[in-house]
Amino acid sequence: MDIASLSSGTGTTATAAKSRFSELTSEEFVKILFTELSNQDPLKPNDSNALLEQVSSIRSIESDLALQNKLQAVVTQNQLSTAGALLGKYVSGYTDTFEAVQGTVRSVSQTRDGPVLILASGARVPFDNVDQIREAPVAQTTPTTPPPTPTPAPAPVVTPPTRIDSDAPRESPTAPNTQR
Repeated sequence: MDIASLSSGTGTTATAAKSRFSELTSEEFVKILFTELSNQDPLKPNDSNALLEQVSSIRSIESDLALQNKLQAVVTQNQLSTAGALLGKYVSGYTDTFEAVQGTVRSVSQTRDGPVLILASGARVPFDNVDQIREAPVAQTTPTTPPPTPTPAPAPVVTPPTRIDSDAPRESPTAPNTQR
């Protein structure tokens, strides 16, 4: 069957043929190739250039598929890491049943469809269904006042004794001070 005839037909036929070809493993291709070589007419052998092109095409397809698988793994790990950064954050979004929910992210689980955020309420929000992220609201708690600390008693005031000089003239407490 000619591939050009498939691609010139409807898009559905070309897509079906392409998806069937992508499902073909390299082992299956090698079996087909050896079957073709063993059943060919020895007097009219197939063109070896065409064979090499087919082998080259298969190797290219295999490397593309391997690259696609590795990229998908990187994307999955990146999504899980990003979802993990939402732990403790307040998010809103939709569950699988399209129920609007919001709450603080308590954990993250990995499913075959991607990361799922588990909220404090128990609701499960697929990572793709998150529509808002913000800091978790601070819980309103009644401030507790610490018990009063006892104030220390004032220290007694101690006045130093007055020194009396024996050589100095003494004043009389009742006599006015007069100058001579």
